[in-house]
Amino acid sequence: MNALAYALKGFRYVLRKKAFNSGMEPPEPEIKNFDWIPNAFGGRFSCGFAKADILPKNFGKKKYYIAGYKENNPATGVLDKPFVHALWLDDNSGRGGIVIVSIDNVGMLSRDVNEIRKRLRNFSYLANCRSINVVSTHNHAGIDTMGIWGPLPLTGRDPDYMNFIFDTVADCVERAYEKRRNGRLFRGGIEVEDMQEDIRLPIVYSKTLTRLRFIPDNGGRETWLLNFASHSESLQGSNSRVSADFPCYMREKISEEANADVLYCVGCIGGMISMDIPNEKEIRNAGGDFAESTKKIGRRLAGYAMAIKDETELKPNISFAKRECYFEADNTVLMLAAKAKIIRVNSYYSPESSTGNVLRSELSYFEIDGFKILMLPCELFPELAYGGYLEAYESGTGLAPSVNPAPLVETAGSDMMFIGLANDEIGYVIPPNDFLLHETLPYAENGRDSLGRKHYEETNSLGPNTAKTISACFEAIQADVERKKTI
Repeated sequence: MNALAYALKGFRYVLRKKAFNSGMEPPEPEIKNFDWIPNAFGGRFSCGFAKADILPKNFGKKKYYIAGYKENNPATGVLDKPFVHALWLDDNSGRGGIVIVSIDNVGMLSRDVNEIRKRLRNFSYLANCRSINVVSTHNHAGIDTMGIWGPLPLTGRDPDYMNFIFDTVADCVERAYEKRRNGRLFRGGIEVEDMQEDIRLPIVYSKTLTRLRFIPDNGGRETWLLNFASHSESLQGSNSRVSADFPCYMREKISEEANADVLYCVGCIGGMISMDIPNEKEIRNAGGDFAESTKKIGRRLAGYAMAIKDETELKPNISFAKRECYFEADNTVLMLAAKAKIIRVNSYYSPESSTGNVLRSELSYFEIDGFKILMLPCELFPELAYGGYLEAYESGTGLAPSVNPAPLVETAGSDMMFIGLANDEIGYVIPPNDFLLHETLPYAENGRDSLGRKHYEETNSLGPNTAKTISACFEAIQADVERKKTI
């Protein structure tokens, strides 16, 4: 065992001892039970939309770091501005509206999402808002909001920039509410057969581009929510310019040609689901400027979104549930980064955790006229959602798929839309039977399985028990849903 391996083993002992001495036991998790009412309401939905760019005003005068590929990658310019988009949606039942915010960044930690909610506390009371949800497009060309892409061991997260984001989000939410209009909501989708790639077995991912389309009664500009499974990383690791990546150009084309505002969110993207880049090798050999190919990818996906024809009108009835849960923080490197305040998380002591630490996060569940939506705080491997686990002979551990939890759609009893990077970013969530760590440098180096495959995603995960925790949390939500529907 080398010196680094000994150090990691020692750090794990120190983490556990410090967690024990801190005495910070986790408080009871917050649970908002499913607020289902059996009869759909007459009338209309009300919907509002607002946006604002989040390029810092002092860009070019202060150093900022690009997040998503490598540490210490200072931003050298701007390809396009990243944005905040906010959507207000209310079924006008009297139960209150919901808010969804999408941010063009790599991720927002739970602590930051709760800071945004805190700043909107008065708004929530006055507007009768029952749920504020903050999602990230997982943009790999945005400014670091998590901290781990700076000049390590220093953080890449700038507190002034974070405050700017908090204020901008709060302002957008309030303006979205002020701009609300009555209208109708439609759900549609289309299969995108030729734009994604999956670089880790098994080859499982959703090809569906889902659209929620709000049409105002006054005939004005529409509002779309789009959901698709892909990392926003088409500019690749050679990029050092700030951008919103392909979602920028998708939204621009839809705005110009369909007269619609767009809020974009990602689905189950772990394992790793990204956009296929035509002529990638040639572009890389020519210097690695993927700007034009990224623009084409975004505009092409916009074409799919605008081609959706098969739609179902949704009745104005939104039901909602939220359940907090605690995840074992087995990742020693991640917890060291937290203790060094490179990233900002709230950890609590648990004797059941290998490091003595657990992190609090949440799942949120919606039904809009029976259309199911699950918000997940992570990059979920798609097989955990849809099934298709590796068999024992091809898995990283040699274990059978029976050690994995039931796929989420099986628990739900039907298909549903998944929104990832929602209200937190706890990293990749990997099926237990394919979760493999490096033997001597767990979480610091990539493990390799018997077939020679690299297990990179484990280094950016909380640990092997995360998938089961998510499954148990969702099972509890579904049990509450079924209970309420039988009353």
